[in-house]
Amino acid sequence: MSRMSEGNSGQGDTGQGGGAASLRDTASQVSQGVRDMGSQVRDAATEKYEQLRDQATEYYEQGRQRAQEWERGLEDYVQEKPIQSLLIAAGVGMLLGILWKR
Repeated sequence: MSRMSEGNSGQGDTGQGGGAASLRDTASQVSQGVRDMGSQVRDAATEKYEQLRDQATEYYEQGRQRAQEWERGLEDYVQEKPIQSLLIAAGVGMLLGILWKR
């Protein structure tokens, strides 16, 4: 019996030391996995941010071009029909004045 106790006792110590080492290894692996996952998430978020930034820049440029085209078209219209343009502007001004009084 005493031999069994000694044998189990020796294995228990080795098992506990091995268990602690195994636990440390597992914790280290989990920690590394979390770091890797965090790095992947950061990379994906950075990539998505760059895509959205590029898309927003593209939309801004398209809007800017459309506004410039509209401005050129308005200038051409005013040059072709100055009196009609002046009367339209005066009418719009009067309408806005009436609406703002209310």
